[in-house]
Amino acid sequence: MALQEQILMDKYMMVVLGFLMIGIPIAFLSPITGELREQPFFALFWASIGGIIAVVVYSGYKGKKARQQANRERRRKFKK
Repeated sequence: MALQEQILMDKYMMVVLGFLMIGIPIAFLSPITGELREQPFFALFWASIGGIIAVVVYSGYKGKKARQQANRERRRKFKK
């Protein structure tokens, strides 16, 4: 059950990660004309970078917790 919830969360995180990755070029390129902006949106760029880092760290944390839970259950099963 926990693994299924982890997979569902990973799908949501992949969607968020996709939006964040698309935000990086939008910060430097105008979506209407496709040309470089004179003044890029640095706030959008750095927010996207920070969001990507947060998603990667959170995903790693959740994966570690899921592995710890699986190891705990496996050890408990072998003790019986």
